[in-house]
Amino acid sequence: MQSFGIIGGGAWGTALAQTMRRAGRGVMLWAREPEVVDSINKHRENEFFLPSVKLDSGLRATSDLAKAVEGADAVLLAAPAQHLRALVKELAKSLEKGTPLVLCTKGIEEKTGALMSEAVAASAPGRKLAVLSGPTFAREVALGLPTAVTLACTDSRLGAKLVEALGTPAFRPYLSPDPIGAQIGGAVKNVLAIACGVIVGKKMGDNARASVITRGLAEMVRLAVAKGGKAETLMGLSGIGDLTLTCTGIQSRNYSLGVALGEGQRLDQILGSRRSVAEGVTSSAACVALAAKLKVEMPITEAVESILHKGAPIDGAIAALLARPFKAEAPAGKPV
Repeated sequence: MQSFGIIGGGAWGTALAQTMRRAGRGVMLWAREPEVVDSINKHRENEFFLPSVKLDSGLRATSDLAKAVEGADAVLLAAPAQHLRALVKELAKSLEKGTPLVLCTKGIEEKTGALMSEAVAASAPGRKLAVLSGPTFAREVALGLPTAVTLACTDSRLGAKLVEALGTPAFRPYLSPDPIGAQIGGAVKNVLAIACGVIVGKKMGDNARASVITRGLAEMVRLAVAKGGKAETLMGLSGIGDLTLTCTGIQSRNYSLGVALGEGQRLDQILGSRRSVAEGVTSSAACVALAAKLKVEMPITEAVESILHKGAPIDGAIAALLARPFKAEAPAGKPV
């Protein structure tokens, strides 16, 4: 695998493109916004989503979907979760038969409750799929700082080829056979990061944040297992690794949004001041709906969703969580 198309010109798609160039691969990056394409091609920088990071001179960008995937050995999908289904449906018209798709988007479809793999499979049937997930701040990846990720694929041969193609000394993919668990981890951690941000914004202390991370992990495991994933996947990079990073680093869009909420800012004000997407806002409702369908208890996720989408007061949501009955803590991998 030598040539890759990357769909999505945000910070993450740009960081992946830069990483692929470091690995010596040919890369064409698709961005919807013409100004992003011009910025990359003319100034070697994504001034809108990843400013102050000099990009490789061999990286090219386009706003033409067909051109982005022409001759590609694989395509990395890094567009926002709620737009991915429609985008892949359009993209499928230009994809060569047999070209695998790597899902790099973290989220659950709000309208349908579908995982990204399910949404993509509906738009491009019969494609081989893999999932790339893990603790990744885009800027650090783009700068070449050490990063480890999960590459989840049910086809072990394809997975091994992708690991070889994507991997560099600083960007280290670890192979997993569990795309479902990897996707659940990547989606739910965004919601839990908002919860942790609220804790920090409300100045409730590090103990409270650690408790939310731990009990949030229990929610992630329950949902993943109910959906058909494996508990042990959530103990790895795409689970506890990504959760820890996103719930503690102010670079996280979801965590910083939660901090702002905890400090008293309104959600519409926060979102109106940003160009980038905080996936946890839409994924919270989708996670709650999926949990209800699968009969999974997710009280922290439900509290975040009630604040974001139902106008619940933050203090009331926190009080309700603290009033829950005491219960036993199960062994690792089987939280209650």
